[in-house]
Amino acid sequence: MEDTKTYRLKTGKSAKLFEKSKKYHVDGVHHNIRFFEPYPFVTKSANRKFLIDVDSNKYVDYWMGHWSLILGHTQKKIASQIKKQLSYDWMHGTLNKNSIELSEKISKAVPVAEKIRYASTGTEATMYAVRLARTITKRKTIAKIDGGWHGYTTDLLKTVNWPFHKSESSGLTDEKHIISLPYNNLEKSVKILKMKKNDLAAVIIEPVLGGGGCIPATKEYLLCIQEFCHKNNILFILDEIVTGFRFRFGCLYNTMKLDPDLVTLGKIVGGGFPIGVICGKNELMKYASTSIFSKTERAYIGGGTFSANPLTMMAGSTMLTIIKNKGDLLYNKLNSFGIETRKMLDKKFGGSVITTGIGSLFLTHFLNDSIYKINNATDAAKCNTKKLHDYHFHMIANDGIFFLPGKLGAYSDAHTKSDINAIAKSTDKFLTKFKK
Repeated sequence: MEDTKTYRLKTGKSAKLFEKSKKYHVDGVHHNIRFFEPYPFVTKSANRKFLIDVDSNKYVDYWMGHWSLILGHTQKKIASQIKKQLSYDWMHGTLNKNSIELSEKISKAVPVAEKIRYASTGTEATMYAVRLARTITKRKTIAKIDGGWHGYTTDLLKTVNWPFHKSESSGLTDEKHIISLPYNNLEKSVKILKMKKNDLAAVIIEPVLGGGGCIPATKEYLLCIQEFCHKNNILFILDEIVTGFRFRFGCLYNTMKLDPDLVTLGKIVGGGFPIGVICGKNELMKYASTSIFSKTERAYIGGGTFSANPLTMMAGSTMLTIIKNKGDLLYNKLNSFGIETRKMLDKKFGGSVITTGIGSLFLTHFLNDSIYKINNATDAAKCNTKKLHDYHFHMIANDGIFFLPGKLGAYSDAHTKSDINAIAKSTDKFLTKFKK
């Protein structure tokens, strides 16, 4: 209650604007996760590592545009190139040079990206990947992970939030063709896959669960699932929308001796603009071709009025150029920040938490009597999620540190080591308050 009172005193203009927003928008927001109690602040501007709200409060941001802004907000070189592009045009609905340049950079960094199609969201990218897999295999069933988040597509909106046996939404028509696997539990996963292998078109996996708790898959788990797929003519799809270009210049799969059939990308490769990417091997992506296959044989993937628009393509291309030039200096910095933060938080909470993550991503789970390790989304969901929300809100209300409550944090190049110390000090205050 004390934190709520402090927050309300600081955010009066946001409170009024949010009431107005509720008149026009469902629940006052445009993405369910963007709401938090008692109301979300309203952002006025953002720069480098900061969000500034309409009350002029400044927050060090760890949400970073749904983890897409690895260089921070309003990066100068990207902003400069966007202004230059705006002087030419910003929308024309035809093939543009910018898309060719971005695709060349992606294909060099992501070996599986022999062919690429662009969309405007990650949701579209996973939707199209699933459609392509069903076309190629002539099968219907898709396997995903408990807690795996692949956007709002009807094809994959299942077992996202605990309890996983309950439907995620009304209006879904394809749930019988979706099966779900327990992350990092190879024996149970293979048992489920075997029961459906004759009608299994694809398995789609995040190598690090994002919304499901910031939990990395084990190398053994991914390799064995891939082996099962390849032996049974099932497509192995990696959703690297969160992880692509997050830990290295390229995808996470390159470091794990994986050979996916298709990969979906988004977030970082858009340079802060809307993007979704479906990429894969020539032999598979060809099934999207209108010149090779008839309408009933091909998969209609990609497309949309704003797909591959020149602004997004320019922003993405500039982003990849910058992070490639920064190279190991960037990734060593960000990954070391993540490692230090995870260790610091685990030490401060003295065994009552486990901070999961990899590289520059991290999330603190408050343990209870029934949970002592975090291997999957079920473990994460059974932790004290209310305390996690309270912890994140404490930092927002008192110390100008913004984590979207309950969601993982991401470092950007705009952060410094002083930000780790600020999280540590805010955590100390939270612990002191909790002990009272």
